[in-house]
Amino acid sequence: MKKVILSADSTCDLGQELKERYQVNYYPYHIILDGKDYMDNVDIAPDVIYEAYWTKKILPKTAAINVEEYKQYFKPWISEGYEVVHLNLGSALSSSYQNCCLAAKELGGIYPVDSCNLSSGMGHLVLDAAEMISQGMEASQISDTLKARTGNCHASFILDTLEFMHAGGRCSSVTALGANLLNLKPCIEVDNRSGAMGVGKKYRGNLEKVLVKYTKDKLAAYDNIRRNRIFITHSGIDDSYIELVRRTIQETMDFENIYVTRASCTISCHCGPNTLGILFETE
Repeated sequence: MKKVILSADSTCDLGQELKERYQVNYYPYHIILDGKDYMDNVDIAPDVIYEAYWTKKILPKTAAINVEEYKQYFKPWISEGYEVVHLNLGSALSSSYQNCCLAAKELGGIYPVDSCNLSSGMGHLVLDAAEMISQGMEASQISDTLKARTGNCHASFILDTLEFMHAGGRCSSVTALGANLLNLKPCIEVDNRSGAMGVGKKYRGNLEKVLVKYTKDKLAAYDNIRRNRIFITHSGIDDSYIELVRRTIQETMDFENIYVTRASCTISCHCGPNTLGILFETE
């Protein structure tokens, strides 16, 4: 049986500690800012993007990983006789999955998985794959199992402001102004059948109040939440809010692990700072 390499687009937002612990290989997205091409979380960080917006009123464009990049990335493993399970950002959000499939078809031995998700919603599947590898499962079986699990990964986020969404052309100025005037903080929810994003409940009030209500609402929405892990993932937010959400989770439900991770540039540039979500799996 061939050894299986675990790989993912950088948008899985696991953080360095989990990446190393579970031997996850990343390939970064492109961040094009002010005429320069950067590699996500390699030579640019979200705070640089925020600073560019605050000082120059510019936002980056993000670019998918292309077929040739995937081929060059995978080739060394294939030439050494390994197989690769690679998890992609949801196909509704990027062409990277399609590009990965084209590279896989040419090389063989590559098993792309459309996560139908983003950020650590995708990260759950990556860690699931790591556990399957440790159990000795074959790459094809891991791929099939992951594809059947995408509907069990639940990702959502609370936006503190719609300013970045508006600046990126993802909501109208009227919507952004209305949300600001009414002190509304929308919940962005990921459709785990495709990875598409939509607006869910609109919360009203300050961020502290909203985050507590949002956390309780999400944990009460399912009666079969897996208790092995939950992610608190944010785009850059004060530690006091993270600890508030952590305490709310602990008071509401017992989890073996509560992981805190920071979103990549690809995710952060669309939602702006002070965005936070809880991401979990159901049985």
